Amino acid sequence: MDFELFSTAFLGVLEWNTLLMIFLGVTGGIIIGSLPGLTATMGVALLVPFTFGLPFNQSIGMLLGIFSGSIYGGSISAILISTPGTPAAAATLLDGYPLTKKGEAGRALSMSVFASFIGGFTGALIMTFLSPQISKFALEFSAAEYFGLAIFGLSIIVSVSGKSILKGVMVGFLGLLISTIGMDPVTGYPRFTFGSMNLFEGPAFIPTLIGLFAIAEVFKGIENLESTKRTVSHISSLLPSFADIKKAWKDMAKSSVMGTFIGSIPGAGSDIAAFVGYSEAKRRSKHPEKFGKGAIEGVAAAESANNACSGGAMIPMLSLGVPGDAVTAILLGAFVIQGIQPGPMLYVEDLGTVYSVFSSMLVANIAMLIVGLIGIRFFTKAITVRKSILLPTIFVLSIVGAYSMRNNMFDVWLALSFGVIGYFLHRYRFPISPILLALILGPMAEANLRRALIIADNSLIDIISRPITAIFLILAVASLITSLLRQKRIKE
Repeated sequence: MDFELFSTAFLGVLEWNTLLMIFLGVTGGIIIGSLPGLTATMGVALLVPFTFGLPFNQSIGMLLGIFSGSIYGGSISAILISTPGTPAAAATLLDGYPLTKKGEAGRALSMSVFASFIGGFTGALIMTFLSPQISKFALEFSAAEYFGLAIFGLSIIVSVSGKSILKGVMVGFLGLLISTIGMDPVTGYPRFTFGSMNLFEGPAFIPTLIGLFAIAEVFKGIENLESTKRTVSHISSLLPSFADIKKAWKDMAKSSVMGTFIGSIPGAGSDIAAFVGYSEAKRRSKHPEKFGKGAIEGVAAAESANNACSGGAMIPMLSLGVPGDAVTAILLGAFVIQGIQPGPMLYVEDLGTVYSVFSSMLVANIAMLIVGLIGIRFFTKAITVRKSILLPTIFVLSIVGAYSMRNNMFDVWLALSFGVIGYFLHRYRFPISPILLALILGPMAEANLRRALIIADNSLIDIISRPITAIFLILAVASLITSLLRQKRIKE
């Protein structure tokens, strides 16, 4: 690494006009991420035209600021109103919202922004120093390896099933059944669409997410409207306490590394990384029974993992010209507009530009920490509003968020339908996380297994004997066994 060139690029990013664009991007990203239905992808896509004509450092700094801010922003609504602003925040909700119900929203938010900073900064550092090496590893992934990764992710269902593994597995299978709706991934034949073109791509994920969590929570809140007291959260410090950091630092460190590597695999997103990080934190915890009830380690692990993904996703985009996720696909277009072609030759012909991107990512995460900490006192005001006002507001935001994805009323009805499903799952004490995991990973597992079988001439042995696939499958079995043993120990 050329440290002299890197320091020059870093100083260029610290110019006041570039810093201003980064802070504007981070602030806008946090707002976009906290609103249900407005994803990081949408935020970056909407603001790309505003960067035309700006110098490279300013335009890319602003876009990376939006990227970093929106991933963190999703946790705000997840923690405060049980509504993940982005899919990446679904795992944060599992312990973040229970903390809010205990009157500890400030504690959850401060840990969320701190863990987001640790994850994002770690991912950016790994991207800075190891991107060529990691991109070579990412190239090893074919259909068989993606299938192994999906199976490993699905094994986490047992970890997030709560008290009843049977109920968790049942809900997981329901999610897998729902994930088969849409076009067959190999033949292109429509399945279970009932003739509706709106279902050709399967149930839209964001409206489904909004329905299962936000609208279901509104229905649940209406049922107990008169008996529900106003939640009050006391904020003694904007930063997490030393005790909380001491309790969660190992989980943050591990999840940050895991999230970066998962993000570097094209197609594996921050939502997968968040659940993997959360499950690993629960697996190694001395008190796994506290997870799902307000464990601060759960918030820390999920947020550090999903934010580390942003740095990881940049690795294949810069090194290979292959986007790691939907956001980096848009960023790839922004680079090309600026006259820069990401790929292996970028590291040879224009190393200064690469270092400018690295520097912008590092500074964007520092800006996210600053803006996030300043905003905590304002964010917590949301839960002091009376339920009779808050619940209709959440409902309206949910409907607008569901509609805004495709400007389609069908998605509104879809969100309402999943709201009813989520309400009854709540009522009869079925966990909701397994259905979400199945909806994320089911299509990935099916499509890649079938492609791998075609490539391997229908030989399953050839697929599972591939080294990386075998490692993921072994990890999946280990995850299942340890989760079952832990559940048995808790019951005893």
